[in-house]
Amino acid sequence: MTHCLRLYKDTLDPQSALTLGGGVVRAIYVSAGGLRASGELFDGSFGANSAFHARAALQLKAGHLATTLLRWELAAAGGAPAAATGSGIRSTLLLEAVMTLDPAQAYLLRGDRVDFPPGGEALTHTHRGGGIRCLLFGGIDIHTTGNVHHYGPLEPWYEAGPDPVYAAASKNEASAFARVMILPRGLLGKSSISYVNAEDLDKPKSQKYQVFIDTPIELPD
Repeated sequence: MTHCLRLYKDTLDPQSALTLGGGVVRAIYVSAGGLRASGELFDGSFGANSAFHARAALQLKAGHLATTLLRWELAAAGGAPAAATGSGIRSTLLLEAVMTLDPAQAYLLRGDRVDFPPGGEALTHTHRGGGIRCLLFGGIDIHTTGNVHHYGPLEPWYEAGPDPVYAAASKNEASAFARVMILPRGLLGKSSISYVNAEDLDKPKSQKYQVFIDTPIELPD
């Protein structure tokens, strides 16, 4: 079955509010500022560098600071993108990617952050599922399928999972990206990465991970 994973950037003025509908699998990362999120059986406050997930409708209200969100939504293919609207709200669809997911299989949603020191790298690797990344700060070069793409702050990219990837972070400053991946449920609590070259398995790794969300999901219809 075909699904679509979309990434939005939402900017909320202080004290502004937005309502998000249900029916999608949603992950939200607070890049700056803070907000209160409430919905069916859900209520919480979130500051910068925090994240949460929900499937039901949500009401989000910014605090006293301007707030920037990265919002991933997994939906059944065919639905139109739904950028957030409202007074004091600016919403941009950054990227969408088509994913073929088997409804007979069980999946999980993982939302995390990956940090690199200056000159850091992720040695050539694959993942067990696809996902969208978005650079938070710094710079990164992604080498895959014979191509190299450079990304700067708030620029997104999609990795399908099985294609080998080598990542080289900026040599001059620290870099980090946030990402959401859809993975086999059997990986709950386990790493999804596999290194392509046997000699890389025991090499020191420069990237550091911060996992915010690691939860089973049901695919949206």
